[in-house]
Amino acid sequence: MLKRAAEIRGVAMTDFVVAAVQEAAQRTIAEAEVIRLSLADSERFAAAILSPPPRRVPQSRPVASASRSGRPRAP
Repeated sequence: MLKRAAEIRGVAMTDFVVAAVQEAAQRTIAEAEVIRLSLADSERFAAAILSPPPRRVPQSRPVASASRSGRPRAP
């Protein structure tokens, strides 16, 4: 079967096999790296990018009135 396919393409069997393996590798990588979204998900993604939620300002932590030892600070 491989020999016949190589003959149809007019290449050596080794070249045919190498090309087939490279194509399979490229497909495998593309399937792992490309995210496919439905139309609705694409629209939600675009909306989130174009109108991100407001940024939250982190609240400051309360300052402890005692030292780390648990004893009150000297005046």
